[in-house]
This record gives sequence, structure tokens and C-alpha cells, in this order.
Amino acid sequence: MSAADFGRLIHLSKKRERAKEDAEQQRQKIEEEKKKITVAINEKFTSHSEKKEEILKGSTVGLVTLGEMKEKHKEIMRAGDDVITGKKDEQERLAKEQKKKDVEIKPQKRVLSFNLDEEEEEEAPPIPKKRVGMDPTVDTSFLPDRERELATIKKKEELVKEWRELQEKEKNDLINVAYCYWDGSGHRKDMKVKKGDTISQFLGRALDILRKEFSELRTASAESLMFIKEDLIIPHFYTFLDFIATKTMGKTGPLWQFDCVGEIRVKQDAALDAGEAHPVKVVLRSWYERNKHIYPASRWEAFVPKKEYKRTIDDLSDI
Repeated sequence: MSAADFGRLIHLSKKRERAKEDAEQQRQKIEEEKKKITVAINEKFTSHSEKKEEILKGSTVGLVTLGEMKEKHKEIMRAGDDVITGKKDEQERLAKEQKKKDVEIKPQKRVLSFNLDEEEEEEAPPIPKKRVGMDPTVDTSFLPDRERELATIKKKEELVKEWRELQEKEKNDLINVAYCYWDGSGHRKDMKVKKGDTISQFLGRALDILRKEFSELRTASAESLMFIKEDLIIPHFYTFLDFIATKTMGKTGPLWQFDCVGEIRVKQDAALDAGEAHPVKVVLRSWYERNKHIYPASRWEAFVPKKEYKRTIDDLSDI
């Protein structure tokens, strides 16, 4: 064995001995802590009567008479009761003081009353937090602001509510619609309707009136009728307000004017609002299918939204 190996073995043996010593010290330390914990637990769970017995035994060492022992026992019991009573009184006093502090800290409700006999309590409104340390001259509109966002949302909701109320009020406004049943010649009539009524609702009401005069309409329904305005065939799902709000123009005049004086043809550009409009034509769909190649049915066409209708003098030369 070389000297280096021998030295290494000595070093390892010393290292093991030090490790054993450290382990022994730790074990002794743990045992001492266990003993302390055991003593503390025993003291905690030792009854008050056992302590009194120990005190009595310590104070009556030696020969004493029975009367002296009884007197000593009474003194120890009285002293123990006084200690217990004192502790209870101290605990009650501390509890009362803590309860009093809690009552003082609790916020008081403000009382608002307009009657001297009956007082009603109302909670105070929450005080908005003030921002400290901000320069009011700096533009912070580009930064997110919760209060500003809530105010904007509230303003939008109020505007939407106001707009809906105005729309509902306008839908219930009455207008006079001049119309005629067209079977080759016009039969002029007038009817009061709401702006929010649909074309289908108008045709249903007109049919109830026209059935009394025209026998061919007795078995007809609103779906079998056509609504012709300014040479345009208007679908049944549109409302009168749709054309009034947009002020749409037809081939020969405005679609939004329904109170007309008569059948007047304007030989000019219909896109220009000349203040003239023609009565609505109510036509049986079967009559239109038989006569759509004959004037004036030959000039009627389906209404297309957002299409700009223009008629010039050349276009109206067939009138």
C-alpha cells in the first residue's frame, strides 16, 4: 500500500468519526427537545386539583395535626378559587373592552327624515375615490378610464332608448293613403293607416272594403293582390315608414308621398322631386298576368332597393 492510499484511509476514518459524533449530538438534542415538549404537555393537561394536592403535600411535610392539615387544605382551596375567579374576571373585562372597540369602529348610518314622528334610516351614498398625484392639465383621453367608459355606455343606452321611443311614436302616426282598384280603369278611394303598417296589412284592409263593390275580389286574399306605386311592384313585407324615412324615388315620382290628388304623369326626370305623386294601384295578380304586355302594366317592374330610377322624355314617349 502506498503512502497516498494510507493517508486517504486515515482521512476517511476521521471523517466517519466526525459524522458519528455529529449524529450523536443531534440525537441527544432531539431527545432533550422531546423531554421539554413532554413536560410542557403534561403541565398543560395537569388538572388544577392535582396542583392543589402537590401544594398541600409540600406544605405539610413532617408531623402535623389533623386540624392543622384541614386548615391548610381550606387555605389552598380558597386561594385556588380566587385565582380562577380572577382569571375569569380578567377575561370578561378584556372581552367587554374588545366589543366596545368594535362598536366604536362600526360605521354609523346617517338618518334622513322629513317627519319628526317617524325617522327613517338611509345609507349614505358611496363617496367616489379621488385620484391623487395626477396633473389635470395633461391630456389622458387616450388612456383607459373605467369611469369614462361607464359614462359613455350609459349615454349610449339613453340615446338608444330615446331613438326607440321616437321610432315607436313615428310608427303609430297616421297617414292618408290614396289608392285605386285597377281593373283597366281606376276606382279612387282613401284610407287612414299607420306608418308602421306593412303593405300586406294595407292590402288586407283594402280588400275588406273592395269586396263589397267588386265580385271578383270576394274569394281573393291579400297575397293574390299587388301593390303598384310609381310603376314599381312593391313587395308585401315593406312598411310605409321604410319609404318615408329614405324618401325613395320611383320611375314617375316619389314613393314616400301617398296622399295624392289624382293620376298625373310628369314628363321629366322622376329623380327630381316635383312634389307630384300618383295614387297606389291595387291589382289582382291574375289580371296582371293576363295584361302585363299592355299599357300601363307593360311599364311595371319589381322594386329593387338602392336602385336609382330615372325616366326621361324619351322614356315616356309611349304614354
